[in-house]
Amino acid sequence: MSLTHTDDQWPELPYAPWRDTALTLQLWTQIVGKVRLALTPWLNHGWHVPLYVTARGLSTSPIPFDGELAELEFDFIAHRLVCRTSRGAERSLALAPQSVADFYGRLTLLLTESGIDVSINEKPNEVAEPILFPEDSVHVSYDPQAAYRFWRVLVQVDRVFKFFRSGFLGKASPVHFFWGSFDLAVTRFSGRPAPPHPGGVPGLPDAIAREAYSHEVSSAGFWAGNDAFQQPAFYSYAYPEPPGFRDQPVTAGATFSTALGEFVLPYDAVRAAPSPDALLLDFLSTTYAAAADCGRWDRVVLECPLGVPGRPRAVG
Repeated sequence: MSLTHTDDQWPELPYAPWRDTALTLQLWTQIVGKVRLALTPWLNHGWHVPLYVTARGLSTSPIPFDGELAELEFDFIAHRLVCRTSRGAERSLALAPQSVADFYGRLTLLLTESGIDVSINEKPNEVAEPILFPEDSVHVSYDPQAAYRFWRVLVQVDRVFKFFRSGFLGKASPVHFFWGSFDLAVTRFSGRPAPPHPGGVPGLPDAIAREAYSHEVSSAGFWAGNDAFQQPAFYSYAYPEPPGFRDQPVTAGATFSTALGEFVLPYDAVRAAPSPDALLLDFLSTTYAAAADCGRWDRVVLECPLGVPGRPRAVG
């Protein structure tokens, strides 16, 4: 695994300059994500909902429809949204400055022309003062360079998160992009049920929050920030939070945010490090260890060495 970096691999991503694009793009990803949500059977913890990092952007992965498969991909190199189906159809629409309402209308037409009959919930999730997609003429920005930089960050984070995921034998989520909260995440599970989640997550139905947190977790992710927290950052939390968790020693530069209820490591600290991969991996490992130790997880049973390409995991 490479421990070198360039500015293109870990680019700057200050929140303020791309704020308007981030807000618009989050809503566009919600529309596309809700198409997957509407057509895909429910999977535990909402794993049927997210998007995935690809070599060109973010994809739904194959979605079932009418005995066929469809895939929607945000291409942040050519700056287009592409719809492909197993019937051989391929259609696209340009990613360019346009309102959420226009994007929604164009995508609806594109899906109809592709033979995909779907109806989605038109209210955004997990955003302040949500506007129905067909009525949103407020969010209209798209800076292709900013979107490209954001995707380049996701490429690096996805790579390191997947490496981290390889060191766990227990149940673990895929590395996936949640369009509601606009973050890339990976989650490990102790294997034990958790107490019912209290709900109350803004913009997220309580039933979904309770299903998502039905079992004990240690979860980490990357978030591009918002108006209340105006910087990109890595985070890590435990649910339920075990006693002593927030007081555990973790990676230098990371702190526990009582407002957010999680450990936070600024993205800029990672990109400026001599080895961004090593610093991020240390953050993931130490915050997981804090959750696992304080929560008394069976670490001997759950863990294994990090994976090596082409080398089977040693057993026995």
